[in-house]
Amino acid sequence: MTEIQFSGLQGGKIALSNDILTALQTQLRGSLCLPDEAGYDEARTIWNAMIDRRPAAVVRCRGAGDVMRAVRLAHDNGLLLAVRGGGHNISGNAVCEGGLLIDLSLMRSVHVDPKGRTARVEPGVTLGEFDKEAQTFGLATPLGINSTTGVAGLALGGGFGWLSRKFGFTVDNLISADVVTADGALVQASATENPDLFWAIRGGGGNFGVVTSFEFKLHPVGPDLVSGLIVHPFARARELLAGYREVAAAAPDDLTIWVVLRKAPPLPFLPAEVHGKDILVFAVCYAGEPGEADGALAPLRALGEPIADVIGVQPYAAWQTAFDPLLTPGAFNYWKSHNFTALSDGLFDTLIDYVGTLPTAECEIFIGQIGGASSRVAADATAYPHREAKFVMNVHTRWRERGDEQASIDWARGLFAATAPHATGGVYVNFMPEDETDRVAQAYGSNYARLEALKTKYDPDNLFRLNQNVQPISTAGQGSGRRSSIEEPVRR
Repeated sequence: MTEIQFSGLQGGKIALSNDILTALQTQLRGSLCLPDEAGYDEARTIWNAMIDRRPAAVVRCRGAGDVMRAVRLAHDNGLLLAVRGGGHNISGNAVCEGGLLIDLSLMRSVHVDPKGRTARVEPGVTLGEFDKEAQTFGLATPLGINSTTGVAGLALGGGFGWLSRKFGFTVDNLISADVVTADGALVQASATENPDLFWAIRGGGGNFGVVTSFEFKLHPVGPDLVSGLIVHPFARARELLAGYREVAAAAPDDLTIWVVLRKAPPLPFLPAEVHGKDILVFAVCYAGEPGEADGALAPLRALGEPIADVIGVQPYAAWQTAFDPLLTPGAFNYWKSHNFTALSDGLFDTLIDYVGTLPTAECEIFIGQIGGASSRVAADATAYPHREAKFVMNVHTRWRERGDEQASIDWARGLFAATAPHATGGVYVNFMPEDETDRVAQAYGSNYARLEALKTKYDPDNLFRLNQNVQPISTAGQGSGRRSSIEEPVRR
């Protein structure tokens, strides 16, 4: 009898007969892929090229029934399990080494109810796919800023972007979800059904089950909004950042301004002599009536003398793809992140110093402005707790050559440490790399104890552990949520 060797939940190897896998295959709408079979490499290859893991088998799901069967197989046999949605998360937990991979990327249905202003979205859907369908009806919900990001991972971690100051986080707009729990059952989570699970999945990541369908609230947006970039020479960065601090503090909820510090890419609207030079960029989205944007943007436009101002009216769905060329798959990526309630002069000094030593041309620091409606939600209303944060900084290192890896990671860690005195101590869970398991409690703050209790209720064996892991109380401190040697990433 042929056997397949799987990595086990508790380490070591677990053998499953080929008969078990063949029986599973006959029950699936989707497919079961073993190494070197069609679909296997597509499923295991994700956005961050630092992650190169080989699961023992992949279930490419086509519906909730496939997910339920795959979860039961892992649960009943103690298999190491990973769940992949869009495969865009920086930590790479979407793929496991030697275990079972549940691949949701083929589940890509989006159904919009324009009259009820809701959308039902499957977990393989990307932000761009969701935006295009919803914008057909002039509707949207707050999502991220890169159209190739998966809706599922974004939403489960909190989710914020250009619309969050006006309409809150992605989780604030979740109405219900269908969830496959650790025992393979399908349950609905909403304000009235399993409300504790509904609370937990709104920011608690993939700790509590596999979501097979999300129902979101939609809002009238666009389809045309005022958005774009103002690019400044870096020489005046300190003055510009101080001005930005004042402009951001007075900005209406309709206006969101992010700051990007990096070397200028060869964009067509930038003079050739600027390419490769340090720049400061204001990225802007005005979610109100386009005719009212000029007044809201006037204080920002009064800062300095820009190299380029390419803010104008464009489709919201197009603006959502604006940063895609800088975030294509296939590069090596490492992130570090902080939350801030205010931007101090000391923070600005540190940022300016570090921009002078960017390790590669694709590295950047961005400061995302949040607040507004997202801050008017109680910290304990959802699992995502950081409602006091007005800004999120992401230190994004990105490189193509293996020789740049250590310098890039060291630079990110150095900047992270140097800016920590100015930060809240909290962190957005979706921006945490795989080596930050010690920050999980900080990611959830005052909500962590409740999450531990709910993890114990819904996943007592920690089947769903390849995430920023909240351990069940019975195993907390025993390392069951830590990555064992068989799960260490293989770097290309």
